[in-house]
Amino acid sequence: MINHSLQLFCNRIVAAARLTAEDVRTLARDILPDGLTSRDDADMLIALDRAVRAIDPSFGHFLSAAVVDFTVWGERPTGTIDAATARWLAASLGNGIGPTQLAGQIAQAVVREAQICDEALIAFALFANRRRAVESDAVEYLAAA
Repeated sequence: MINHSLQLFCNRIVAAARLTAEDVRTLARDILPDGLTSRDDADMLIALDRAVRAIDPSFGHFLSAAVVDFTVWGERPTGTIDAATARWLAASLGNGIGPTQLAGQIAQAVVREAQICDEALIAFALFANRRRAVESDAVEYLAAA
């Protein structure tokens, strides 16, 4: 079940078309003071990365830490990303069209933090890293041309 305060927060952010550092502080302090409590909440915040273009960098740091804390240390068995969690997280981060830069960073952070990680998330994190490298090369090539 989605946190009602979080839903209202996300609606406001999407309507404003920007997420500021103050918004991130409000999110951490008032809306999710104990971190993520459900996959639905994580999905909603992950979706903000795609829905809003103007996002303060502090959101990436907050979301990455929150997802790592929730998936690696909050779900059972602790320290383990099992197959079901790996499939859910890869699907949420990929959103059917591939990971954003932040989604790739989150996947990599989860893989690094977990003591045991299902291969589906490891493969997703490697794919996201490879995709980011290719996109970076393409940007450099276009800038040089």
